[in-house]
Amino acid sequence: MTRRPRARANQDSAEGVRRGGRWRFAVTALLLGGLVVLVDQWTKSWAESTLIEGERTPLVGSLFGLQLAYNPGAAFSFGEGFTWVFALVSVAAVVVATVFAFRVRQLGWTLVVGALGGAAASHASDRLFREPGFGRGHVVDFLAYGNLFIGNFADFVIVTGAVAGALLMWREERAREQASTTTILRRRIAENLPPEDDTR
Repeated sequence: MTRRPRARANQDSAEGVRRGGRWRFAVTALLLGGLVVLVDQWTKSWAESTLIEGERTPLVGSLFGLQLAYNPGAAFSFGEGFTWVFALVSVAAVVVATVFAFRVRQLGWTLVVGALGGAAASHASDRLFREPGFGRGHVVDFLAYGNLFIGNFADFVIVTGAVAGALLMWREERAREQASTTTILRRRIAENLPPEDDTR
């Protein structure tokens, strides 16, 4: 008579631990996202108050410098006539990142989701609330990479987060392959079968 209540209590305790971990990951992602927004918006405000549009300040010769620019499009000023589309995409990215923030169970993915969500939120803020109007705002760029393009802190976070996400997916795929190989090998050993010859 006492085993069933204990089992139920253990199950409830485990569920509580899982929920607590879920909230910790979500809060971490949201806090990181908020930090990215604050840093990105602060650096943009600094650039607008310090730099002159169109004038470049070299920092590493011609490779990297500071130059204020206003971008109505995406990367490399692509799609300048579709600012409202990029505004919708940014808002959608924030929603997706928020949903994933409550689903991730690993610290690595928590950091990636939080960083990408924060960058998307900051870009969405530019698109929605900056001049020349709601949904048509221009993104403030000031980090000039040679003659390639001019970006901002949020762009740097997006690129870094995308690379980190790709590495995490690669590691997970490697782990799945190794686990599958180990399972097959253990099964063959249990069945007294010789290991498969990989040289054939």
